[in-house]
Amino acid sequence: MVTGASRGAGKGIALALGETGATVYVTGRTRREGDAPLPGTVFATAEEIDRRGGTGVPVVCDHADDAQVAALFDRVGATHGRLDVLVNNACTIPDRLAAKGPFWERPLGLQAMFDVGLRSSYAASHHAAPLLTRDPDAGGLIAFTSSFGGGCYMHGPAYGAVKAGVDKMAHDMAVDLRPFGVAVVSVWMGLLRTERTERALAAAPERYGALSTESPEFTGRVIAALARHPDRMSWSGQTVVGAELGKALGVTDVDGRAPASHRPLLGGPMTYNDAIVD
Repeated sequence: MVTGASRGAGKGIALALGETGATVYVTGRTRREGDAPLPGTVFATAEEIDRRGGTGVPVVCDHADDAQVAALFDRVGATHGRLDVLVNNACTIPDRLAAKGPFWERPLGLQAMFDVGLRSSYAASHHAAPLLTRDPDAGGLIAFTSSFGGGCYMHGPAYGAVKAGVDKMAHDMAVDLRPFGVAVVSVWMGLLRTERTERALAAAPERYGALSTESPEFTGRVIAALARHPDRMSWSGQTVVGAELGKALGVTDVDGRAPASHRPLLGGPMTYNDAIVD
């Protein structure tokens, strides 16, 4: 399952997973083209998964609504009896997220990311865990999509808090899920060539020109490789740079390139203490 997959990173990840022949549930709020300012719908993503050899299952779901989320996972459980991979990607992206200026001069509404972005990822994982742990020998994976904003100033404190939050969530969930053979990682994606980013690059090329880009499908390829890796548990609990994990797993982007890590420019993930306090 990939949440928030009408477009952007979620769509790219879902397509890459679909190319492995998987059945991929894709969630989002966009039913029809034109309902959102950017192109894409959950149905279009599912149809493209079908064309690439997988099975796309579109589910219109508002991840701010706990009842809809619970029903989503009930449906997966009733239909398949298990879940192999959950990608927590759904996140509200406020219009003025990248606006310049201190946080108090920007809309208070930026905190919407705390609901759909941070809290929603916890809720989805809560419902997914029983499905991921039904067969301890089958393994499983929860992946959070995150960014270098978890370790440096990026788009202000609201965005940074969400990304740092999902990173820590991955670390702590890994402790609970390790006995069941389920790995949990948070993936720092690079600058993705999404519909939204393409607009931003065109509007202000001088602001982002120093960073190399990745396709939205690259992260999906990395997640797919990690999910089937026999030693995937060695990465569990970690926040990983997608480009670096891709190199370790031998994964390239859709154009055959190995994306460069932004660590030299933006820094690396935080290392957490191994202590466990029950």
